[in-house]
Amino acid sequence: MKELSMNVLDIAKNSVKARATLIGIRIEETEEVLTLTITDNGCGMKNEMLRSVIDPFCTTRTTRKVGMGIPLLKLAAEQTGGEVRITSRHEEEYPDTHGTEVVATFYKKHIDFTPMGDIISSVTTLIQGSPEIDFTFLHVTDQFCVSLDTRELRGILGEEIPLGEPEIIRWIAQYLNEQYQN
Repeated sequence: MKELSMNVLDIAKNSVKARATLIGIRIEETEEVLTLTITDNGCGMKNEMLRSVIDPFCTTRTTRKVGMGIPLLKLAAEQTGGEVRITSRHEEEYPDTHGTEVVATFYKKHIDFTPMGDIISSVTTLIQGSPEIDFTFLHVTDQFCVSLDTRELRGILGEEIPLGEPEIIRWIAQYLNEQYQN
């Protein structure tokens, strides 16, 4: 993938498929390092799946036999000298604390560093496509802190207004844009 925002979209969609009700996206940047963390409270993965998830020929899809999201993220991180760590707790073994965490570290000054891309579009696409799921988004650098928590929006709007409505999605995009510009 040519932009990290597309990896975020792909991995978070996996969280949706894993029946997550809360998905967290956190980007922490220094001058040297970008750390991307995606967490969810979905069903989690059993140890066999966790060991094989970095294999491009391991997928839960039935429409095609390859799953490139995690392998491409891993490749992108390792090309910069970084790494990807995945931890998961399956719901059968951890009924109250299940979920998955993907942490990818990138060295930004490396020639092979993949740009972030349009993270706002990725976040709004996730919310619009799964308005019943709660998302938290945090992007922290030395210059700014951008955040969004759909639980707060639900508290303001009430449950009767779906977050996937076009006006709400436009407002979310504008809200995030304003934070990036300040």
